[in-house]
Amino acid sequence: MFNIRNLNRNDITSTMLDNFNRKQETHRVLVQCDGMLRERDDDFEDEWTLDQKRSIVDHFVRTINYSGSVIVAFDYNRVVGFAVLEPYIFGATSRYCELSYLHVTREARGHGIGEALFHEVREVAKRKGAQKLYIGAHPSIETQSFYHRMNCILTKEVYLPIYEREKRDIQLECPIGDESKFK
Repeated sequence: MFNIRNLNRNDITSTMLDNFNRKQETHRVLVQCDGMLRERDDDFEDEWTLDQKRSIVDHFVRTINYSGSVIVAFDYNRVVGFAVLEPYIFGATSRYCELSYLHVTREARGHGIGEALFHEVREVAKRKGAQKLYIGAHPSIETQSFYHRMNCILTKEVYLPIYEREKRDIQLECPIGDESKFK
């Protein structure tokens, strides 16, 4: 059983992600080619070092200090998932808010935590006045399948500062108004 909380600065501890298991083995990815997504083989593994985890916690603090949101799923006092909604709204054709992180610890995947975090992020972004979430999403088939289930599509407006962070990521958007329903 897990509960989800939108954290404030006093909830953050430097060690809160120390036991978080980011490990993700990837064997197939989607790549964007001529406006289409194509599947291909690509074997690699993602994992965070302790320094990377602590750097993410530092990002939590900065995000909250600038009026962004850090939404965390807890199993008792253990972090089993988290999402970060950046504080700024951007876009030329739509009002986007960036979902910069959404991760579930390896041992807790497949239990609805990611979906619950995503739903809460959409609600928070809606209250901020955003029309859509903007997501630079990991290209793995599993990650892309999750975002597809959450009603995300290829973004109509690529935001270069996010794209430049990780060019392999698939740039997605998700409407957050009343017209968007989970599939």
